[in-house]
Amino acid sequence: MKFLVRAITAAATAALLTVVPATAAQAADPPTRPPVPGSLNTYNVSAVYVAGVSAGGYMATQLHLAYSARIRGAAIFAAGPYYCAQFNAAQATYGCMDDLWPTNLAALKTYPPLWAAYGWIDPVTNLSGRPVYAFRGTGDTVVKKPVNDALVNFYQHFGASVQYDTGSPAGHGWVTPYGTVGCSATAQPYLNDCGTDPQNAFLRKLLGSVSPRNTGALGGQLISFNQSSFAVNGYAPGLSMGSTGFAYVPASCAAGQSCRLLVALHGCKQGHAEVGTAFVDRANLNQYADTNRLVVLYPQAVPSAVNPNGCWDWWGYLGATNYAIKGGAQLETIMNMVRRLDG
Repeated sequence: MKFLVRAITAAATAALLTVVPATAAQAADPPTRPPVPGSLNTYNVSAVYVAGVSAGGYMATQLHLAYSARIRGAAIFAAGPYYCAQFNAAQATYGCMDDLWPTNLAALKTYPPLWAAYGWIDPVTNLSGRPVYAFRGTGDTVVKKPVNDALVNFYQHFGASVQYDTGSPAGHGWVTPYGTVGCSATAQPYLNDCGTDPQNAFLRKLLGSVSPRNTGALGGQLISFNQSSFAVNGYAPGLSMGSTGFAYVPASCAAGQSCRLLVALHGCKQGHAEVGTAFVDRANLNQYADTNRLVVLYPQAVPSAVNPNGCWDWWGYLGATNYAIKGGAQLETIMNMVRRLDG
């Protein structure tokens, strides 16, 4: 299984390549909209949130901690605490996926206050009382339970209001009613159908309340845009990011109504380059966006020589130590998209 990070030894590679065979899932066909080429516009955005799975979950914590003044809450599927890898691929593999090494949670808790004092991230006091949703499937053998527990402990240490969902038998993936693999599977495209709707749960946690999702024809527009326009180096592929990203914009938001923004981050081998728009279409977010005035941004990572599985940079594979703080190349590129959308 190569969902998070390329293993650094043959033994680790063999372990990561072991997956639970996918079971045929009778996935409901979600209402979808074909992507329309365009550009990101500015909308009447009142609040920003972030969600992610696996490597996308780790990137979500980086965005959340670095910009907690702007990002008001997070939903994290199958990932561990902020800065878990500590710029070390071995630590990422053995301490932040497996539990063969410690997560070093006590040390991880010391970084945010110090880095906030330096101005490298926003003040950690912003996390107090803020909503965080954490999801762990009991069938997940890729990211072990102590790692997920450490995520929850980390956020609680800084006063966040955490909802920890551990009741699903899911394998390693994003659980959605539109999943195409069985609940306990760990298999591409890592969209697991467990007969449940955790998007409803985490959106209620983040937003306070939600209207039922749209199960009919979607009324918004799925925009495909040039990510290089927002890349800090002017060339997204040079950052192991795709040339094209996506954003779903409900008609109400396009018309100027007050909306919220959710940044949705796929996992490794789950981006457009590997699975097309499967995550964009089946994450069960556009359906809720339509009825809850929610713009959804889908940034895209892609495989590269230093990142063969199309993961987000949560262990420093681009070679820069600032990957988890303000100024980090992928982090700032995504935030440039957020800045355009929320003005």
